[in-house]
Amino acid sequence: MSAVVSNPSDGDGRVRVSLAELIALRGRVARLRMPPQDSRATRMGPQTSRLYGRGMDYAESRAYQPGDDVRRLDWRLTARSGRLHTKLFQEEREGQLLILLDQHPSMRFGTRVRFKSVQAARAAALAAWHAVKAGERVGLMVFGESSHLQRPRGGLRGALDVCGALANCDAVASGQSQPLSQALQHVIKLRHGANRVLLISDGQSSDQAARDRLLEMMRHTAIRSLIVADALELQPAPAGSYPVEHHGERRRLILQTAHQRESFQHSLGEGLARLAGTLTSLGIPYRTIDTAADPLEAVCALLRHAGERR
Repeated sequence: MSAVVSNPSDGDGRVRVSLAELIALRGRVARLRMPPQDSRATRMGPQTSRLYGRGMDYAESRAYQPGDDVRRLDWRLTARSGRLHTKLFQEEREGQLLILLDQHPSMRFGTRVRFKSVQAARAAALAAWHAVKAGERVGLMVFGESSHLQRPRGGLRGALDVCGALANCDAVASGQSQPLSQALQHVIKLRHGANRVLLISDGQSSDQAARDRLLEMMRHTAIRSLIVADALELQPAPAGSYPVEHHGERRRLILQTAHQRESFQHSLGEGLARLAGTLTSLGIPYRTIDTAADPLEAVCALLRHAGERR
């Protein structure tokens, strides 16, 4: 059953995810020029060749050559032609991308253009459309305020299901908290078959145990990460008085001295720095974007295995 659309209302794209926008992002990815992919295995030397193996997809038959496995003989074609022919098989190499999306309460914050949660959903949708365009299956796991698992699926339906799940999960606000290490442990136990994982988070959920879980995942899975941050987490705010609201209570935040502004930035960006430090220590490529940025370039760079640690 498709995850699209259980709630007929659509978000505004600023504090709530807009399903219409997530689906429309397909058009931007459709215009991308994807790098060529060779699904054939490489033999010794510069040439490429289809594989001869059991449990692989049949590709074609050709005339028998000395050294061919006699168990792979194409007896029907041999009988018709009067000459020995061998079946060739092509290795199944369809990739599977799992998007691991952080939806903790800290993600529902933003001082420029949109909330971090909305920016994260836009990036996740772009990743889903990019994956299916590249011929991959795509799945989604959401942790934090809501919990959702969608196993990797291929084609248009796979990306649409991800978009629908992103919109539906964004509508849930339970205030729950789950450390990143717990979510990663769940992914490890699932044995979902994904060979790539894209973690999208602001870093606030990262904990000390997350490093060990990431290290364990790296043995079998290529991990990339996109850190979504607010502008105030990346640089000190200008001096001034700022209205803030927390749990329905409105206050004014006074930031006048350089020390006040730097301390406030450090406090807000503590999770970001913690996650970035963990990723750097493990050599996991990541990108950092703010809530006003266009996430397309960062997502494409990460999914092309060209992520930069910055």
